[in-house]
Amino acid sequence: MINSFPPFVNSQTKILILGTMPGIASLEKQEYYAHKRNHFWKIMYTLLDNLPISEIFEEKILLLQTNKIGLWDVLENCERKGSLDIHIKNQKENDFESLFREFPEITTIIFNGKESHKYFLKKFGQIKGITYYVMPSTSPANTMSFENKLKIWSAGFQ
Repeated sequence: MINSFPPFVNSQTKILILGTMPGIASLEKQEYYAHKRNHFWKIMYTLLDNLPISEIFEEKILLLQTNKIGLWDVLENCERKGSLDIHIKNQKENDFESLFREFPEITTIIFNGKESHKYFLKKFGQIKGITYYVMPSTSPANTMSFENKLKIWSAGFQ
């Protein structure tokens, strides 16, 4: 059984970015999107006009929080061989009801990939007052070019 990380959310958070479950590299480093070829941080730093990308995880989180962006995963824990979402089984979702009660300023959810959206919808459906965007996964397993991912992701930050 593998476990996700606690949410990086505060009272200023308006946008919540949700992955499915941290991959092996992230679990080893205990940092979101730690795989060197994952495009997540490059996309965030490019969209938020804050290049170069920091190597310090706390600075990355601070950049998101400064821009009213939070980070979490749909799943609290699961069984999975490797890092691919298609291998997930026996999953348990995080407690979003409590999160949204505690942080009512969240009005947008951006899903990092179709699988996170699928797991969220299956358990929670469409939550009133929250806009959903499903973005291409930033994972290196998604072979879409960085430029195309960036173009699509930018729509969620208009």
